[in-house]
Amino acid sequence: MKKMWMAAAGGIVAGVLATTQVAGPLLAQEAAKNSSVYEQLDLFGDIFERIRGQYVEEVDSKKLIEAAINGMLTSLDPHSSYLNEEDFAAMQVQTRGEFGGLGLEVTQEQGFVKVISPMDGTPADKAGIKSGDFITQVNGEAVNGLTLDQAVDMMRGEIGSEVTLTVVREGVKDPFDVSLVRDTIKLTAVKPRLVGGTVVLRITTFNDQTFPGVEEGIKKMVAEAGGMDKVNGFVIDLRNNPGGLLNQAILVADAFLDKGEVVSTRGRNPQDSERFNATPGDMAEGKPIVVLINGGSASASEIVSGALQDHRRAIVVGTRSFGKGSVQSLIPLKGEGAMRLTTARYYTPSGRSIQALGVMPDIVVNQPAVDPNQQGTEAKAAETEGKDRHESDLRGILSNDSMTEDEKKQLEEQRARVEESAKLRDEDYQLAYAIDILRGLAAVAPKP
Repeated sequence: MKKMWMAAAGGIVAGVLATTQVAGPLLAQEAAKNSSVYEQLDLFGDIFERIRGQYVEEVDSKKLIEAAINGMLTSLDPHSSYLNEEDFAAMQVQTRGEFGGLGLEVTQEQGFVKVISPMDGTPADKAGIKSGDFITQVNGEAVNGLTLDQAVDMMRGEIGSEVTLTVVREGVKDPFDVSLVRDTIKLTAVKPRLVGGTVVLRITTFNDQTFPGVEEGIKKMVAEAGGMDKVNGFVIDLRNNPGGLLNQAILVADAFLDKGEVVSTRGRNPQDSERFNATPGDMAEGKPIVVLINGGSASASEIVSGALQDHRRAIVVGTRSFGKGSVQSLIPLKGEGAMRLTTARYYTPSGRSIQALGVMPDIVVNQPAVDPNQQGTEAKAAETEGKDRHESDLRGILSNDSMTEDEKKQLEEQRARVEESAKLRDEDYQLAYAIDILRGLAAVAPKP
């Protein structure tokens, strides 16, 4: 018995020695790595003290440290950054849907500020700023070399004050200036309307108001149409929607799905991965859906369009989306500030990441550029040229004796809806195209 115990003990000792021999080099490598980190931190401290003591002008230590932190974060990717107390407070206000500014959602590319999208009804939208524009100067000062937050700070200012942006646009030979007046940005997250028998939900952003706005908008428009049986389908317009809150995107996609995955997020560590599933209930009650997207549709917009596309719940129409497939976590820090850190990528239900690729529409439809030169009598002539003539345009025609007055009334109402869509093509070709798809689907759908 004693020999057996000793043999066992010997085995344990041998095992420990063997493990130590393997772990030794690993521990040495880790110690060397830590030593290198400490040396770099010492270097940072040395530079910081030299700047404080020897720079030509006295420096603000707090601003210097904030700049160092922000530089560290922005070196990772365009969406990670440091928010000081003021910026953090402003961001919290923005998610509630009202703030001051120009109404631009921007990112950084090649050192310049790139417009993701102008927000509906804001100074930027009214001034004609477009998705994909590059802002190279603010009030004559170059933004190249600045961080994104620094460039955004240059565009901020008192409500009512004027700012001039120098814009570079694809297809336009020379840079040009655009003057804007800063204003209070009041974002209406959801703007519902009824076009014929189609419910159009224009979603401009994903903030705390978005899902309640979708819910309320559907109820209101269905009631206005005279009931769900009078609705031929839904258009979810996500064009120039820069995104926002992840939970709101999940709720909106879930509103039109009965089951299955909405989106999944995968971080650096497997245990940080999450999957979000739809709950039973479809607010559209199975009616066909068209989702409109373009190059200004980003982040949360891509979650919604990607989920509905993968589940074959919607036809996606428009142009390729922006391609922001990363998730940022807002981490509060000491001193009332916060860190915005990219912590995961998100994936659509089929398992595809749209990072840098975007969501590709099922049907690509470009928005035709408006010709500003064709106005007045020329536009009228172009409108009437080649206009079809019909029997009803002739004098002294025979009456139609096969229709009752009620049937004639219904026909006139249907004609009015078709003409309304035809007019819409001049205002918004992509939306008119989406509505035509739904009308076509309704026309060939089996009658109940």
